[in-house]
Parts: sequence; structure tokens; C-alpha cells
Amino acid sequence: MRVLNQRAVLDRLRAGGPATRPQIAKDTGLSKPTVGQALLDLERHGLVRPIGRTTAGPGRSAMVYEPNAAAGHVLGIDIGRQRIRVAVADLAGSVIARVDERNRCRSASALVRTVRDLAERTVSDAGLSLADLVVKVVGTPGVPDPHDRTLHHAPNLPGWERPGLLDDLETELGPGLVVENDANLAAVGERAYGVARDVDAFVCVIVGTGIGMGIVVDGRLFRGAHGAAGEIGYLPYTGQSEEDGRQRGQVEAAAAAESVVALAKERGLVVRTAREVFTAAKSGDERALLAVRDEAERLAFVVASVVAVIDPELVVLGGGIGSNTDLLQESMEAALRRMTPLVPRIVAGELGDGAVLSGAVAIGLRAARELLFDRRGAVTL
Repeated sequence: MRVLNQRAVLDRLRAGGPATRPQIAKDTGLSKPTVGQALLDLERHGLVRPIGRTTAGPGRSAMVYEPNAAAGHVLGIDIGRQRIRVAVADLAGSVIARVDERNRCRSASALVRTVRDLAERTVSDAGLSLADLVVKVVGTPGVPDPHDRTLHHAPNLPGWERPGLLDDLETELGPGLVVENDANLAAVGERAYGVARDVDAFVCVIVGTGIGMGIVVDGRLFRGAHGAAGEIGYLPYTGQSEEDGRQRGQVEAAAAAESVVALAKERGLVVRTAREVFTAAKSGDERALLAVRDEAERLAFVVASVVAVIDPELVVLGGGIGSNTDLLQESMEAALRRMTPLVPRIVAGELGDGAVLSGAVAIGLRAARELLFDRRGAVTL
């Protein structure tokens, strides 16, 4: 009962903000002496702290308590084909150090070393060491397989599917490591901090170098039987080769960044990157606008396939290409209306290129708070 009371008090402070003992007692239904004992235990073990006394109103002032944000820290890492982003956050979710670097690695070994170096630099900037972190969460393309300790379906990162890769990451980053698919983390990030707050059924479609989708059903991340739910790049698409399907997926070959460049070149536009195509479209270039329309129609096919199975309330677009919702949305919705009567609301993600990192921090905080409570709260029994 003592641990349950501690948890109830701590949950109240995390959800409702700083409060006095009488306020906590009223909100939790616990007696004031019970709340007082729980606060004493939690403060002794560094999980809550007093921040002052009330000054308003009649009667004696009361001590105000809040969760101790400095009781632990988490590390979030977003490994993308183009960039690597790292952040350290305290238990309140405040980012206290962040690094964002271009990914120039040509091999898995080089990428693992680079991730470690960036993690160490970021942690040092926060005045900490890797050993001080409670949980480390890595977001990456692909599907982590805990049985053979590798990642599957990550063709855009050279050598990233080699056996034992998860062990290599754990060796470099230390214990307390969680590896999660990047699109899944983007969905978690948008639900925790972005456009999908309080939405219980939605999908987050990430379109960039590759294509992926995070799925939230009944407020929970849905991974499927083997962790591959949302690997929409492997959907079939007319006109793509069987080789595309086996290696990277027909939809990914048809609608990811390289295909946007190819569509623009077919229209006579001289471009090297998808970013250049969208920049030209925003300036009114007709050839770029036509290429963007073609891309929107291909993405509409993906969305039509998804909504018929999942029936999401919301489709969140993200990634380097998906973030251009202002250019894609009208054509996508028009194409969807031609394909299906099931047309969901399509919106741009609020978190931009920070969605994966935000999701990594959110998952890290959830795990770290539980671990710290188990380690410290139960000591009082």
C-alpha cells in the first residue's frame, strides 16, 4: 500500500503540476497523513522536491511540491540517412543539450562510432556522462529484431542490417538502450507534443529518403506481430519492378525522395534533390508543380490503402517530403476522393524534423520514470 500511495502522489504531481499536501489529498482521495508520508518517502529518495510555500489566501501557508526533474536524464537519438540528431532531457521533458549533425557515414561501423561520439558530446554538454543516463532511446529506419539482435528493412543505411548491430550499439552506448523504428517514434512524438495530442487512432506517414508509417490504435503504438506494422514502403505499386519490391519496396521506389527528382526530370526540370523540386514548386514553376501533383497522387494511393484497414481519425504527414503538406494536401485529397469514400483528415506534423527525437525522449521519459520509481520508491517498504 505504501508504494501504491507513493505512486498515486507522484502521478498526481506529474499530471497536475505543483501542489500542496491538502491539494494532493483532495485530488487523490488519500488522507492528509498518508499523503504526508508518501511525500516524505518520495522526497527522501529524490523523486519530489519542495519549491516553496503558498502565500495567497487565509490561514497558514503550505509547502508546495513538484516532481524532481533532476532525478534522472534520458538520451534520445534520431539516426537518419541525411542527419543524426541527439538530445538529453531531464525528467520534466526539458531538453538541456542537443546536437544535430550531417550523416556522412558510409558503413555501419562508422555510423555506430559517430552515434557514440555525438552522444558523448551531447551528454558532456549537459554536464553528465553516459553512465548518468537512465534510458537511451535510438530511432532508426528498419525493424529491430531482439532475437538475432539486428535491424531488418533498412536499405537506406549501408550495412545497417548486419547481424549483431543492436549489440554493437549497446556496447557503445551502454545499458538501458531501447531501439525503435523512426516512424513509430515520430507518431509517439506527435501524440505527446504535436498535432495528434489526445488522438487515439491516427497514422503518421514519414516520407523522405524512404517511406514509413507509425500507427497508433486505442492510444497505443501498434507494431504488429513482428514489429513490421507500418512498413508501407513494401506495399505493391503498379509499374515498379519485382526487384524494387524485394530490395526497398515498390511504394518506396515510387514515392520517396529519388522518385520526386525523377518525376521532375521527366518534366524537363534540372534538379538534384527533392528539396529543390519543392522549392521550385513554391516559386510557381509549372513543371515542379506537376511533379508534386504526381507525388501527391502516389501518396494518396498509400493513404487509401491504409484508411481502408485502420480507419484513422487523422493522417499526419512528416519527413523531408511529407512536411510540404501545403503543396501536397489539395492534390492528395482530390485523388483520395476519386479512389475511395474514406477520406481522413490530412494534416502536417507540428514537430517537423524533431518528431523522431521528440518521440525518443517521450518513450525514454516513460521508461525512466518507472525505473526510477521502482529503484527508489520501493526502498521504503
